[in-house]
Amino acid sequence: MAAATERVPVLMTPAEKKRVVSKANKAGLTTGEYMRRAAEGYRPADDDKALEAMINEMNKATRNAETAIDDALAFVAASNKRIAQMEKKAKGRKS
Repeated sequence: MAAATERVPVLMTPAEKKRVVSKANKAGLTTGEYMRRAAEGYRPADDDKALEAMINEMNKATRNAETAIDDALAFVAASNKRIAQMEKKAKGRKS
């Protein structure tokens, strides 16, 4: 590996820096090496594909939930109609 001779200033909050330094230490790396490896390993296209897949799954789950809710509401409406008919018949018998 060539010697590092260029700087890339990166601004972050103190909390972010603390997390990065802690992760680097746990990995047995300098903070600079940790950040270089993290930057090299980042693949926006992979993240976009994963995000798109999650969105598709969420949309599918939402459609399924909407269908289940519609089915439940239809069942309740039919039940209410049957109950109303039974109550009407029961009132007719009492009179």
